[in-house]
Amino acid sequence: MGGMSPNPTDEARAGTVTTAPLRRAGAPPVSVVIPIHSEERWEVFGSALQAVRQQDPAPASVIVSVDHNLPLLRRIGTAFPDVCTVENIFERGASGTRNSGALVADTPVLVFVDSDITVDEDWMARLLEPFSNPSVVGTGGFVTPFWSAGVPPWFPDEFGWVVGVSYRGMPTETAPVRNVWSCNMAVRRDAFVAVGGFRVDFSKVGDSPKPEDTDFCVRVTRAWGGGIWMFVPDAKVHHQIGRERSGFPFFVQRCFSEGMGKVALAHLNGGRRDLWDESNYVRRAAPAGAIRYARLAVYGRDGTSLRRCAAILAGLAAAALGAVAGQARHLLSSVPTLRAREP
Repeated sequence: MGGMSPNPTDEARAGTVTTAPLRRAGAPPVSVVIPIHSEERWEVFGSALQAVRQQDPAPASVIVSVDHNLPLLRRIGTAFPDVCTVENIFERGASGTRNSGALVADTPVLVFVDSDITVDEDWMARLLEPFSNPSVVGTGGFVTPFWSAGVPPWFPDEFGWVVGVSYRGMPTETAPVRNVWSCNMAVRRDAFVAVGGFRVDFSKVGDSPKPEDTDFCVRVTRAWGGGIWMFVPDAKVHHQIGRERSGFPFFVQRCFSEGMGKVALAHLNGGRRDLWDESNYVRRAAPAGAIRYARLAVYGRDGTSLRRCAAILAGLAAAALGAVAGQARHLLSSVPTLRAREP
């Protein structure tokens, strides 16, 4: 199984850790891990880093983990000398990059955010509140979109997950959930180490998505004796959505990829019972959205709503095709290789 070793190597300890003594009473000390792989959104990264360091409670350390990009590692070390910077010592991908950052953390709670997000002032405090309950193994917060090119008029709120943001149909109050997202996640370090971190062999690489955070949450829940994950809508971060993700072709391709990824997730963890949330979404949330937009289109003569209804149907169809393709791939990989008989 891909994962992390609980013993950090010398290579992972590059950099210095900043200690911030100010914390709200009762809040556990935390280390914030920020994975990054390119300089494409350097300004956003700088803003995100500053906002994280100014939280109350302040993190005990901020660890920036760089995914096999030595020039970027050096640039961050020069620009932010008081922040711990480490290099991904695992395979290329988001999972190994997060694991590498977690290796140097020694606080009881780990917090993960992405490099292309900014956080609200009270984000950290909100994210940590549920940890007063010892049954809570981890938390996650709301992710709002910031569209660089403006919101596509056809884009349905029910499909925010396509671009990595929260979507219509998620809880509106703090509630237990199956999983949260790694771009806005807190987890007890003991639980993280117990499952070996994120799977490095089931990881997002570039724009190729994998539900590695869902897989991680499922494994943690099982290993932690049914530990609870809590979704905290008030713990908000804001995710920048680039122009390249604003087009309909990207939307369809991502839906297809997610369908494939969720089938792979089910096979990794022993069956379809782990896809209950997806089944509920397909049976309820998405159809409800399509009906709502259809009614608006008919009664309000609203062309935009009609396009959103069509996008939902196209997205569901693409995800279904992806699931079929994923199942076919699994079946083909399970067929024993036929070897030619020796003469």
